[in-house]
Amino acid sequence: MNDREERDDMSKKKAIPGINIGINAKDREKICHDLNRLLADTFALYLKTHNFHWNVTGPMFNTLHIMFEEQYTELWNATDIIAERVRSLGLPAIGTFTEYNKFSSIKETQGVPNAEDMIRLLVEGNEAAARTARKCFPAAEKAGDEATTDVLTERLQVHEKNAWMLRSLLEQ
Repeated sequence: MNDREERDDMSKKKAIPGINIGINAKDREKICHDLNRLLADTFALYLKTHNFHWNVTGPMFNTLHIMFEEQYTELWNATDIIAERVRSLGLPAIGTFTEYNKFSSIKETQGVPNAEDMIRLLVEGNEAAARTARKCFPAAEKAGDEATTDVLTERLQVHEKNAWMLRSLLEQ
């Protein structure tokens, strides 16, 4: 599926034409397509992190249980920020498991991995979300969409910091 087909599939409706915020409809559609991909990654990472919070065991239980809770809470709040930015631009935010699974670069983890594997998987997930956020910048910058670049900068900072903190737990 090419980028245009994904945009059409992701938001069957076109940008609301009556919106006049200084960003044309075509640019808003591209930005929303990118933001919906970030929303899918954010939700997938939220779900994975919350699952690991519930199921972590071992000598690092308390540290990881608390860290995972802090991270999934932040991710849950971020889903709302991203979805509301999409709506502000005049397109629908994706919101079903089917859509999240289809458009996320972060795949589900089957079963319950051990604590060290959970950490590795969350490093990978945060790095993937950072890459997705980074891919959103060109369209937002081209359109002069500072509000979206603000959201993206925040997401990059969070995902890069979380990846670093988790990675630090794996060092010997």
